[in-house]
Amino acid sequence: MMKVIFLQDVKGKGKKGEVKEVSTGYAQNFLLKNKMAIEATASNLSQLEGQKNREKKDAAAELAEAKELKETIEKLTVVLKAKSGEGGRLFGSITSKQIGQALEKQHNIKVDRRKMELPDAIRALGFTNVPIKLHPDVTATLKVQVTEE
Repeated sequence: MMKVIFLQDVKGKGKKGEVKEVSTGYAQNFLLKNKMAIEATASNLSQLEGQKNREKKDAAAELAEAKELKETIEKLTVVLKAKSGEGGRLFGSITSKQIGQALEKQHNIKVDRRKMELPDAIRALGFTNVPIKLHPDVTATLKVQVTEE
């Protein structure tokens, strides 16, 4: 038997980053030969540990960045002008794409419009809260004000 570190998912054997014991023949003739795994030596194990720590740090930094951006976004109001008719109904509508462009133009914050959870385009004057999913665990609420052009 031989201990290996999987470099990629191998069906029925192991997932990427896992350390498992497999038969020596299988390891040498298939896994190592096809660069699907490396031998679990002390240096390779410490390298794997370092990589996992880096990934944790990156994930934590990403979360902190998202929380910071949420605080910034929630203090802002994006103002858009549109033509409207009776009762404040718009001719046309305001889409997440327009909101994204306005956010970038007015406040220099770039957010992918696909992260905006606007179920339907805005069709009336006034304020609308638009949720923006910045991270799987962080959702900010952007105030959008539509005024008469």
